[in-house]
Amino acid sequence: MLLLIGAVTISGFLGDISDVLIILFIVLSTGLLSFFQERNAGKVVEKLQSMISLKSTVLREELQQEITSTQIVKGDVIILNAGAMLPADCLLIESDELYVNEASLTGESFPVRKEVGILDEQTELAKRTNCLWEGTNIVSGNAKALVIQTGEATIFGSISKSASRTIETAFEKGIRNFGFFLMKITLVLAIFILVVNLLNHKGIIESALFALALAVGMAPELLPAITTIAMSAGAKRLLEKKVIVKKLNSIQNLGEVNLLCTDKTGTITEGNIIVTSIVDGSGQESEFVQQLAFWNASLESGYSNPIDDALRQLKLDTNISAEKIGEVPYDFIRKRLSIAVNTEKETLFISKGAFPQIISICSKLKTGNGSVEDIADHKQALENMFVSYGSNGLRAVAICYKPIVTNHISKDLETDMVFAGFILMDDPIKSDIIVTIDELSKLKVGLKIITGDNVNVARSIALNIGIKNPVIMTGKQLFSTSPEALKQLVKKTHLFAEVEPQQKESIILALKKTYSVAYIGDGINDVSAINAADVGISVENAVDVAREAADFVLIEKNLMVIVDGIKEGRKTFANTLKYIFINTGSTFGNMFSVAIASLLLPFLPMLPKQILLTNFITDFPYLTVASDNVDKEQLARPGKWDLTFIRNYMVIFGIHSSLFDVITFVILLYVLKVKESAFQTGWFIESILTELFILFIIRTHKNFFKSKPGKYLFILSVVGLVITLGLPYLPFAGDIGLIPLPILNLGVMLLIVAAYIITADLLKVWFFKKYHNA
Repeated sequence: MLLLIGAVTISGFLGDISDVLIILFIVLSTGLLSFFQERNAGKVVEKLQSMISLKSTVLREELQQEITSTQIVKGDVIILNAGAMLPADCLLIESDELYVNEASLTGESFPVRKEVGILDEQTELAKRTNCLWEGTNIVSGNAKALVIQTGEATIFGSISKSASRTIETAFEKGIRNFGFFLMKITLVLAIFILVVNLLNHKGIIESALFALALAVGMAPELLPAITTIAMSAGAKRLLEKKVIVKKLNSIQNLGEVNLLCTDKTGTITEGNIIVTSIVDGSGQESEFVQQLAFWNASLESGYSNPIDDALRQLKLDTNISAEKIGEVPYDFIRKRLSIAVNTEKETLFISKGAFPQIISICSKLKTGNGSVEDIADHKQALENMFVSYGSNGLRAVAICYKPIVTNHISKDLETDMVFAGFILMDDPIKSDIIVTIDELSKLKVGLKIITGDNVNVARSIALNIGIKNPVIMTGKQLFSTSPEALKQLVKKTHLFAEVEPQQKESIILALKKTYSVAYIGDGINDVSAINAADVGISVENAVDVAREAADFVLIEKNLMVIVDGIKEGRKTFANTLKYIFINTGSTFGNMFSVAIASLLLPFLPMLPKQILLTNFITDFPYLTVASDNVDKEQLARPGKWDLTFIRNYMVIFGIHSSLFDVITFVILLYVLKVKESAFQTGWFIESILTELFILFIIRTHKNFFKSKPGKYLFILSVVGLVITLGLPYLPFAGDIGLIPLPILNLGVMLLIVAAYIITADLLKVWFFKKYHNA
């Protein structure tokens, strides 16, 4: 745009009104086109961001309300549960076993305990245990807090304002470097042409205008617009397929993915937990254990989870009322949830959680006949039952209890418990999962499952989804594996079971050494893995902190949606690459040839305004490349930025384009023996037509007539073709240096273009076979 404005200024000094009007028209048209395209892309992003804005529960006029976090003001009281992101700086009013992750502020990954209290006002931030900071998140427990600062006035707001930066993706870096590479060549060539023309005693203003026009013609000025438009169009299409794109530039990364890692719940399985049975320590159905499970699930006030949701739906024959007197919320270290209740007869402390963590705090067992015995005599039998349930694909959660006399409830009470029994649950495999895995395989995308469930459940699921002889690695094995060995072992492993939250990140980092990895997660325990992956994916009903960390949010937790997302990413990548190929092949070759011809001819091979007009006419169909159709074959493999591949293309097709320019040059000058205006008109037509047709040739790896182009690309190319052939015959043709060509001259130009199309198509097919499959 600056180069074009420079051209207008020079034309104004020359007093050439027609040049000024033509270039101003190009400036305004290009500017308005870019503005509207960018504005539309911006609106798409705004719409997507509004759909996934963080929400908070506040107390206003003693009523709980859910509002978007941006509506929170000083003085609001916020209700916080595990998984919530802090939308403001707050002072604690109430807290219950509250642990907060402050890594975003302090860099310390271990959760910090927070509690109500009064501290000295000089206390340093990291030690203010009665305060919560914006940008941090609740790991476990629950709380009420008073908002004291919002927006840029918060600690996090002031830091992010002074240190805001955008992380550049590999594709963006490649595009930027490539754009600069072309711009350097363009500027060097333009300055060289200007100097040589001045040495040949051509007018300084005319030479400067010609050099500027060449720079405009060769510069990849549409590259930023095309990448933005392609990505926003991809985001819009993904929204129709129930995927919200949070970070626009991550669409390109999704196209590069060749490994998908996921938990099993809701992706491999239906995600609808069904309680199949609740049994005592001898494996018999028990109303007492059912009652304990119901109390524990229905009275807990932590973050919502499918197990407790399923247990709340239990229909009990005799539901004894109970009053909650305290709670020790679930966390990923203890892996259990404890509730204290007052029943009609006694006060009970009930714990529910992972079998190893529950049995470790039990000293006794309640048998089927109601007696309480030492657990040591029954441990082996209980462990065998647990393994048996897992092998049958059932998830087994253990539950225990003990009578208490205190009202002071803390995790210190989780000792000397009585083992009550098992809650057995089933989460059926999705009916279409085999088809989905097959679709991923067709896209050259592997699938690995990372789950906290026990190894027996994991093995059962692996067999049910068609993995024969699954290689499984447990969290225990991970702890004893060196980082170097892990890099090799993860390649062969199908499924990771009994994995701790921090181990998920280690697995992803090890996999990234070999693959481009996408990870799907929706819990607090998934956040580090989402951040570590090349592409982080979460779901709409995930905890705040998981949604905030993700690049994509799924409205529907379905792997088939990811298949569509990967295709869109590859489509965006392929369409961006098309413009690069066009710019490095025909356009650059044509302009280079014009530059060299200007040194050999006594007149300019094309006037500056003709060069700018060539650029203008071809820009419109080029912009539609962003929404062009892409062949299935191009979607079948991950797109990777390969500068060597592009450089090879640039050399081969640049030479091919320049060869036909030389043929045009020789025929016009020595065969048809044309004068200046006829030469410029002939070259003008040949240049535009070759640039329009190369678009159809390079947009597919097959012969161009075997692939259907996008509707708008086709229409605008035809319009460009008609305008180009019609311009020399219009009344104002003389103002732009064009004259009507004799039928012979026009026929020769069309024959040269036809020969160019045929040879370029054959060369293209050979090139992609030789280099793309190398």
